[in-house]
Amino acid sequence: MGPTHIRIFDTTLRDGEQSPGCSMNLKEKLRMALQLERLGVDVVEAGFPVASEGDFEAVQAIAKTLRLPIVAGLCRALPADIDRAWEALKDAVHPRIHTFLATSDIHLEHKLRMTRSEAMAMAIAGVHYARSLCSDVEFSAEDATRTDPEYLCEVVEAVIREGATTINIPDTVGYTTPAEYSHLICTLMDTVPNIQQAIISVHCHNDLGLAVANSLAAIEAGARQVECTVNGIGERAGNAALEEIVMALKVRQDRLPYSTGIHSPEISRSSQLLANITGVHPQPNKAIVGKNAFAHESGIHQHGVLRNRATYEIMTPESVGVKVQHIVLGKHSGRAALAQRFSEMGYELAKPELEKAYKLFTKLCDVKKEVFEEDLTAILRDGLSDIPEAWKLRLAQVTAGTQGYSHALVSLKPHSENEEEEQSGTGHGDGPVAALVDAIAGLTGVRGEVLDFQVRAVSQGSDAVGEVFMKVEIDGCILTGKAASTDIIEGAARAYLYAVNKALHTQQLKAVYV
Repeated sequence: MGPTHIRIFDTTLRDGEQSPGCSMNLKEKLRMALQLERLGVDVVEAGFPVASEGDFEAVQAIAKTLRLPIVAGLCRALPADIDRAWEALKDAVHPRIHTFLATSDIHLEHKLRMTRSEAMAMAIAGVHYARSLCSDVEFSAEDATRTDPEYLCEVVEAVIREGATTINIPDTVGYTTPAEYSHLICTLMDTVPNIQQAIISVHCHNDLGLAVANSLAAIEAGARQVECTVNGIGERAGNAALEEIVMALKVRQDRLPYSTGIHSPEISRSSQLLANITGVHPQPNKAIVGKNAFAHESGIHQHGVLRNRATYEIMTPESVGVKVQHIVLGKHSGRAALAQRFSEMGYELAKPELEKAYKLFTKLCDVKKEVFEEDLTAILRDGLSDIPEAWKLRLAQVTAGTQGYSHALVSLKPHSENEEEEQSGTGHGDGPVAALVDAIAGLTGVRGEVLDFQVRAVSQGSDAVGEVFMKVEIDGCILTGKAASTDIIEGAARAYLYAVNKALHTQQLKAVYV
């Protein structure tokens, strides 16, 4: 890699997952990791192995599966943490131990309760031990932008001497500004005598809305790795958005003559997959991946774009994988045509997946005159569930109005060899969704509280497919439910049932482990 190549370190599965409501199960993490590999990221930070058994298993599975990117696991600068990280990473083709320790006085005094000299010794020992296990070691000086620069330089010099190959200078609390951050990176470059033996990385949070600007300023100052997340998800206000950094470097080559290994047409699919897994969609005006990012409503803008797209578009929708909406298939299309269209969209389906998608497609064709590519993407995401269906929806009817309770009639089929077996029940509540939840809870014996409910149209028209997302708390665990349908009532019932099935599946897994 040349001196102008910028490594893209994706921490969607670690720092991004710490965003409220963005937790993922093992299969969801693995699916997202494979998409990140297709996207072309250099490093996938798969998780924090010591945090939980689930995190350990996810890091281990991703390490065994990915072949091209470096797979990193985060750990504190403690022997037990480092051992756990290495145990999860050791089967990776390209493993990296990423260890960290806070260096700012406010963290040392109030969180770690240690002196600067004690922290220095701990950092040195942690990196030394990590390097004895793995040749690729990254060290992060947590809260670096609020650390005394002189002390930070001393720590960086010491950990490079112990074998750290990447040094991360995080803006942990989103406090710095571009000029200030650039000056800090320049100070490290000019002051630390062995700085050329390591790559400087930056990890910026977005508390002041400056994460991407700070990251770009750091690149100009000499940083050669950027840590970021798809859709900018992360704790508090999120992290620097991968898609914004990548496209800024691609579009503004005149001012930012740097390259990445990102295959930008995969950006939109990566964004959509993450949103589908977590149920958290980027706001419509989000740069690059927002629903309105390439929309033009002003007459003057529309006129200009029709004459020459460059008048109001600095990049094409196709460059990030956004395609112009068009009709693709009809109700007389067969499985082969559907499989071919999905293949053109970048989805290679196995026979069982195609069969499930085809059933949803034919059902959709019965209620929609025009089937758009966005509709196909929605039913594909709906059909490729990793959760066994302990219960399937057969019927959902709701009576609702502006006064009084809503009433629901629901029929479910339990997982059984008997295809004719169904169970029906009724429920009521202060709205149609509450009534559906009450009825499903009565039939399944699993009662949850709906914390969030969202409906999102994926195409145009009154018969548009709507994606329904729910966040449901069941037995103290927050689960995401999702479904796609042209009928909001059906979609709501299936989304809640998805969360119920997920809860039952989780209980079964716990029983096996116990």
